[in-house]
Amino acid sequence: MIHFIYLVLFAFFVAVAFGVFAVGTTKERIWYAGKTFLQFLIISLVLAWILYFIPPN
Repeated sequence: MIHFIYLVLFAFFVAVAFGVFAVGTTKERIWYAGKTFLQFLIISLVLAWILYFIPPN
């Protein structure tokens, strides 16, 4: 469970940094940060789900 919390925190801070350094209006930057956060979480969970089924050697 702690790994998931670290994942969420990492995704949050990176998304905030991307939003701060993005070009556009404040609304566009917040939208970009939100999309980036969700993309981090969704892609990470999909990859974890796929890797779960690969048997260890």
